[in-house]
Amino acid sequence: MTSPEQRPPGQRSFRAVAVQPQWSAADFASAEAFRAWMRSQLEMARPHLAQGRPNLVVLTELNGLPLVLRDVPLAVRAGTFERAALVLFLRWLPRALPVLLRERVSPIRALQLALSAKNTRLYLETCRDLAREYGVYLCCGSTPMPRYRLEGRYLVREAGTLHNETVLLDPQGELIGVADKVHLTPAEEGEGVDLTPGPLGELRVFPTPVGDLGVAISLDAFRADVIGQLEAGGCTVLLQPDANGAPWTAQEGLPPDPANLRDQPVAWLESCWQATTTGRSIRYAVNPMVVGNLLDLTFDGQSAITGRAKDAPEPRSYALTEPRPGFLALLPWVEEGLPERLRAAGLERAARSGHPWENRYRTGTLHADLTLPPGKVPQPPRTDHERALAALLRGEATLAGGRPLWPLLAVAAALLLTVRRKR
Repeated sequence: MTSPEQRPPGQRSFRAVAVQPQWSAADFASAEAFRAWMRSQLEMARPHLAQGRPNLVVLTELNGLPLVLRDVPLAVRAGTFERAALVLFLRWLPRALPVLLRERVSPIRALQLALSAKNTRLYLETCRDLAREYGVYLCCGSTPMPRYRLEGRYLVREAGTLHNETVLLDPQGELIGVADKVHLTPAEEGEGVDLTPGPLGELRVFPTPVGDLGVAISLDAFRADVIGQLEAGGCTVLLQPDANGAPWTAQEGLPPDPANLRDQPVAWLESCWQATTTGRSIRYAVNPMVVGNLLDLTFDGQSAITGRAKDAPEPRSYALTEPRPGFLALLPWVEEGLPERLRAAGLERAARSGHPWENRYRTGTLHADLTLPPGKVPQPPRTDHERALAALLRGEATLAGGRPLWPLLAVAAALLLTVRRKR
């Protein structure tokens, strides 16, 4: 390791940390439970934080999505997401119905938008406080978030829009920037949680002391257009927050060819590992993955930090794949063995398997010391949405509440009276 005195002027030396936590519905039952779960992940990272240089901590995808369960105990205990969604919609009908009628969105998106003000505030303020307390650059993971604009001291929500969004913070809790997921999985589209795809052209690279950060949320890291956009912007450190909603050793088939089944770990080699071993500007990638059965959904994977083959010559790789260079750090899966046994082990841990090993996953933390030359990427201008979030994080603005229900009820009553008079 080069000493600080020997480093070339402007060279960036830092530590990247990926946290692989296990979640459950109970972690989202209340604001206090959510804060405790998020803090537990920074506590997992704490022993691995470097002294005397910056630290980058990367959390997992959609770690704010289950906040819709908050303060509705029956939904937390519903057992399935379908039942939970029904319970939640009935519980929050006075809030969700106006959004559904006014913005012409699906019930599940209306529900999320109706609760977005309180959940966005909790999510952002929790992450801000953790970035400050632990003194780290923080990739907060991702959460469903509307677009906002600043009007005076209020954040006003854009109608109908709900992105899968990553927020990046500095050690003072100040906003660095945001990135929206471009390519949604079937579970994120209309038949699932019904999110809005992010525009490819809005993906930017953010220069920091911990690299020129580009975000490719989960499936985006597999897509050439996203990687190409970030490479064109000069990305040197790719962040890939992930929540893989299936047993890790199962087979998958995703668009554009869902019939092309293959082992998930084989497919994963086409994301962060491929980006760093074959890319132009991308030197490192950090890919944390959440594990655990959330109601009736299964999440599993192997978190990794990848780099160029020359930087990580030791052969290793995901389960069900051949060892290869390029992995700077890799969390082992729960078992080793022949493919047949590994596939069975994944199913044993899956939600509702009934097996003694159900919901028994590996959690852990990875870290790697990374070095980059002086940065050349310019700071991108802030969007209206980023200006709004920055003001919220600084305490200079607050979230505007949704429109009340009574005006819609008044209109409905007036229409009903008109119909009766015509009769």
